[in-house]
Amino acid sequence: MNLSEMSVPELRRLQGKLETEIRRRDETARRDVLKQFKKIAAEHGVSLDEVLADAPAKSAPKAAPKPRRKAASPAKGKRVPMKYRNPEDPKAGWTGRGRKPRWVEAWLEAGKSLDELLIK
Repeated sequence: MNLSEMSVPELRRLQGKLETEIRRRDETARRDVLKQFKKIAAEHGVSLDEVLADAPAKSAPKAAPKPRRKAASPAKGKRVPMKYRNPEDPKAGWTGRGRKPRWVEAWLEAGKSLDELLIK
């Protein structure tokens, strides 16, 4: 059987048949194991129910621990006050953080000092 020559619908039918066969074999294996367990229990003079009642409860597998998030800074989300003001437009300011605004760059290129823009 060459899978590369099969059409998608044919592959889907094959997939369904495979899943059905796998389920059938799993059930058969479970029944066979159950019969073997019952036989072993009977050979020892007990029922399988008695053995299972005395067995410790199956513990659930432990889930992987969730990665811890880095704690947010206490200052996160708080507004930073303006440190510099644009002399040509008093409404425009800069906190001194991040990229310099164009007006600050132009001011510095003109040979002026950043200290002159400080808000006092």
